[in-house]
Amino acid sequence: MADQSACNPDLVLAHKFSEKIFTYTERDVAVYALGVGACGRDALDTDELKYVYHENGQQFIKVLPTFSTIFSLGGLPQLGAVPGLRFDKRLLLHGQQYIEIYKPLPANATIHNKITLAGLHDKGKASVLELETRSYEKESGELLSLNRTSVFLRGAGGFSDPSKPFSYSNYPVNQTSMKIPKTQPFTVFEDCTQPSQALLYRLSGDYNPLHSDPMVGKAAGFSRPILHGLCTLGFAVRAIIKCICRGDPDMIKSIFARFLLHVYPGETLITEMWLEDLRVIYQVKVKERNRAVLSGYVQLHRLAASL
Repeated sequence: MADQSACNPDLVLAHKFSEKIFTYTERDVAVYALGVGACGRDALDTDELKYVYHENGQQFIKVLPTFSTIFSLGGLPQLGAVPGLRFDKRLLLHGQQYIEIYKPLPANATIHNKITLAGLHDKGKASVLELETRSYEKESGELLSLNRTSVFLRGAGGFSDPSKPFSYSNYPVNQTSMKIPKTQPFTVFEDCTQPSQALLYRLSGDYNPLHSDPMVGKAAGFSRPILHGLCTLGFAVRAIIKCICRGDPDMIKSIFARFLLHVYPGETLITEMWLEDLRVIYQVKVKERNRAVLSGYVQLHRLAASL
């Protein structure tokens, strides 16, 4: 028999989320880039100086497409106020992230974020809730990006008939379908996170103490604070821009990420890439533990001429 004590889908689907205004400057863009490892191995990296410095007289620094994930941070704190949804915030896990970039992100802007519920699924002992954030440049009204954040709420499932579990989505299923090829990767990129990586990345707005407080990390079952999943994604997309896009972030059309396992700051990330037409399938492994921690794909507008 279904137990609606944790989740009442009718109330959850009817909820209207508050719209959010977010203003950022070039300083925020540069701090984010450093937070996801830009110029971390080489402060003179000609591919990456443009994310933190006005290289060669450029008027504005370039913005990494994953910077748009910062726009979606305003949705998750609102989950605690959703009628008909009860869950333990300590048991929330970030499962997936989907991003669409409609135009290159400006280096300075005020963003108007509109948040809606994109999906709700009963998984038995847990539920999956998906928030969609559409981000508009406030001055022009232009749509810049879309972020869909999927979170796994342990202990909030079992609210529907087990033989016909509740499932609602408002987007195409193929946006989140991918499989890692059995063949050798097209290319591989190795990068090192710093022991202080999570402390630097959190300055971009994700202040969850799981990534900074040793006691919180241990209470969650980890030996120490872990790296943000979206920080790991930033490392992976940087690798793809460097190796496949030949340093041009504007070639990226959309990004999908599935978070598989935690990363400890200071570990080495190996990003494997497979090129299939205009899609780059990727998998990130931690070298020290030989474990896959992230997988997904990046859809490109075009290929670099050298490819």
